[in-house]
Amino acid sequence: MGKKGHQRNQHHGMMMAKQLNFSEDQKKQAKTINTDFHKKMRELNKNEAITVKEMRDRRASLLKERKSKMDGLLTAEQKTKKAQLIAAQKAKAELQFTNHLAKMKTKLSLTDNQVAAMRSQRSSNRANMEKIKNNESLSREQKRDQMMTLKTEAKEQRKKIFTTDQIKKMEEMKKNRMDKNRIK
Repeated sequence: MGKKGHQRNQHHGMMMAKQLNFSEDQKKQAKTINTDFHKKMRELNKNEAITVKEMRDRRASLLKERKSKMDGLLTAEQKTKKAQLIAAQKAKAELQFTNHLAKMKTKLSLTDNQVAAMRSQRSSNRANMEKIKNNESLSREQKRDQMMTLKTEAKEQRKKIFTTDQIKKMEEMKKNRMDKNRIK
């Protein structure tokens, strides 16, 4: 994870703790958990005698352990509040997708059936992604491969939803967006 991703996660964690109204004791325990986690991560990063795969697996294990410990700090009320916050984040993402779809509908002249197909595809893909993500019997590589396959299949499905002209227009819009980003 890059520096920006780390900062975003750190900010997200602090906001979550603030929104969950951590007690002083919980704040101290969370700080201890995070300090311990960072110490173990530094030690792991110094270890040059392990493979990249081992490094990823150990990092994933440390992250899982920290999450478990942090969740263990929460009271029943805080767990409920956390679930509500996560649900609100999902609702916000859904609203952003709805707005994005509305813009696409206008710019590409999509029909209501095409919009419905896009919604259905997104819903199906999200469910499949969750299944892959939560499948403990799969290795990291297997999960990555299945996610890539899912992504490829989604692209192919979209080609069936859009007309040739809509695909061309979408590619032009994407190219223009990329060009604008390069200029910045």
